Amino acid sequence: MTLREVIEQYILWRQAHGAKFTTGANLLRHFLGYADGDATCDAVTTTQVLAFLSGKRSLARHRENKYYALAGFWRYAISRGHATRSPLPNSEPKSPPRTPPYIYSRDELRRLLDPATVASSRRGAVQLDAVTFRTLLLLLYGAGLRFSEATRLTLADVDLTEDVLTIRATKFYKNRLVPIGPQLATVLANYMPLRRRGGLAQGETSFLVANRDGTRLASSTVQAAFDALRRIAGVHGTAGGRQIPRLHDLRHSFAVHSLTAWYRQGADVQRLLPVLSTYLGHSDLEGTKVYLSMTPELLQQASLRFARYAGGGENA
Repeated sequence: MTLREVIEQYILWRQAHGAKFTTGANLLRHFLGYADGDATCDAVTTTQVLAFLSGKRSLARHRENKYYALAGFWRYAISRGHATRSPLPNSEPKSPPRTPPYIYSRDELRRLLDPATVASSRRGAVQLDAVTFRTLLLLLYGAGLRFSEATRLTLADVDLTEDVLTIRATKFYKNRLVPIGPQLATVLANYMPLRRRGGLAQGETSFLVANRDGTRLASSTVQAAFDALRRIAGVHGTAGGRQIPRLHDLRHSFAVHSLTAWYRQGADVQRLLPVLSTYLGHSDLEGTKVYLSMTPELLQQASLRFARYAGGGENA
């Protein structure tokens, strides 16, 4: 088989196993601009790989993504007998560690979600009205949803009788059911007549939160609205400007706040961690474990729990 054929076979294999693999597929197809796609996999040289990997900065995150896309492909090609060796360099410098997500404080969340503040941030808005915007923010934090999951929700996906959301076609091509708490359920119940009076479509396939014309919310529109809201609410991040708080950090804050609450309640967090992982739609437990060391408060709660255990105050 040619390099091009094996790459396409590998992409289909990854997608058949539940990965969207959009970025990886694009990178591998882009690699064909540096190597002969009509030749065999073994015809690829290390020089061609290095040319593909090169960029303005040797430690750029994009370079790392390219390297891992090729590494995964060659493991597959060698295991299937399409290649006898890997042309990748023996070692690749590691990128700097990712900046940890911003975890909003309870006070910051109150300011961001204050109805009057949200309304002020959307004054004169053409498409995204204040009520819809606040409902979206509450979905991101209250249910820990990804932006794409929240904006893809249709009316058919919202069951307010059982207080459950159906999340379809997630990051890993899996559907999942997300139970919601009474506060978020009340928000959604109150929002339904408001969106109806606003003239939004009422069919089962209509988006739950949408622009005034019923179209799906665009990330650029919502991000601009969130930036304006942060400025009005006075949420600027930590001293020293470690990073700008992001919209996606509402989901991370939900996870950390859930774990903190469990520790305070004396719950068995290790037993509940897989529950949180499933709730968030993570592909494995490793993606959820990172939250355990994300804030000083959470570390303090874990330390207190361990101290009680070590002193014989409770069972592990």
